[in-house]
Amino acid sequence: MNRIVIVGGGLAGMRAAERLREIAFSGEIVIVGDENQLPYHRPALTKGFLDGHMNAADLTIEPLLELDAVWRNGTTASKLDPKRRVVSLPGGEELAYDGLIIATGVEARRLPGGPHGHPRVVVIRTITDAQRVQRRIAGSHKPVVVIGSGFIGGEVASTLKAMDRDVTIVGRSQGLMGNVLGPELGQQMADLHWRNDVHLELGVQIEDWDLHDPDTVGIRLSTGKILEAGCVIVAVGSVPVVGWLRDAGVQVDDGLLCEPTCHVIGLDDVVAAGDVAQWTNRRFAERPRRVEHWTNAIEMGRAAAENLLAGRASARPFEPLPRFWSEQHGVRIQAAGIPPLGTERVVLEQDPTGARSVTAYLRDHRPVGIVGLNSSPAVLTYTEELLERRGLPDPGAWSRKPAPARRVSFLEAVRSA
Repeated sequence: MNRIVIVGGGLAGMRAAERLREIAFSGEIVIVGDENQLPYHRPALTKGFLDGHMNAADLTIEPLLELDAVWRNGTTASKLDPKRRVVSLPGGEELAYDGLIIATGVEARRLPGGPHGHPRVVVIRTITDAQRVQRRIAGSHKPVVVIGSGFIGGEVASTLKAMDRDVTIVGRSQGLMGNVLGPELGQQMADLHWRNDVHLELGVQIEDWDLHDPDTVGIRLSTGKILEAGCVIVAVGSVPVVGWLRDAGVQVDDGLLCEPTCHVIGLDDVVAAGDVAQWTNRRFAERPRRVEHWTNAIEMGRAAAENLLAGRASARPFEPLPRFWSEQHGVRIQAAGIPPLGTERVVLEQDPTGARSVTAYLRDHRPVGIVGLNSSPAVLTYTEELLERRGLPDPGAWSRKPAPARRVSFLEAVRSA
């Protein structure tokens, strides 16, 4: 390969370029990104950047080595022609490639029927979004409404509350982050926000919007309650950036469908990495899925670059153990594996107050994930066990039991059950 094109100028794309150079690729690397800057630390957007403790320069991520790459920042790919091996760019430009890495990531999901484009209704995905949020909350002392009961919504609400703002979370589910943590921990997170004076309107729908006052957004809920806000932050998830691939003959229903090796199904010499990629992680023997975590962008970018050069026949399956973390109201939440795959929960550790805990998530009696609250050392220990052991012998039926008084291994927990 003489030229490898990377479409996506974020973390996954840059780590892929680094790996190409590490394994002695000496050809041309072209990185096409739609933002006008180097990759940056997105998790900080809802934390240190939003509250002003960090600026844009603090978030910038520099390459770990000299890439000798051509950066095409502020450039959006519009089409892929895999037969001719060209990526279409603005102005009719066609960029030819010998190998292609797709790392276009995701964009913030819009709320159906929401007044997107209204100056006081914003999303938070990019640094530009976060700067817009900063301006909106700085220009008004009125309450802030966060729509969305996931991790982003929880982090934004926690940060704003620490800034002494009046905040309400509106969500369709009964708990917070329940799609990842499950109903019990989801309720525990809702209680955490409630104890920190975040208003919660959960299990509700938005019925209507009142936009008559230029300084206030009115929201009527399915309960009949009306909320008034100086800023509404929509945090209802994300969608993969795949519109430019619609005519490329690939499957893009929920991300770009790939083989376990990151190779895009149906295309030659094309791999994908990061949030946009949907692939089967054989560690968990499940259907293809996307993983939107910071560590996955790093690891998959590197794996995709290796496998692109290796070729399909010699490529190795990408089988990571996903890991992510969040911090809300001073509580550190750490997870490993894919907890939503679990059909049963077992508490491995818990202090009497419930402030510290480690929970295992199991499917067919095998651990598929763990979640720890304020338990970093224990989470690291259990994460190592998950890495070493892909599954446990079938111990028979599990039953819920009180948390053990001491730290136990997964195997001991299985046997005790």
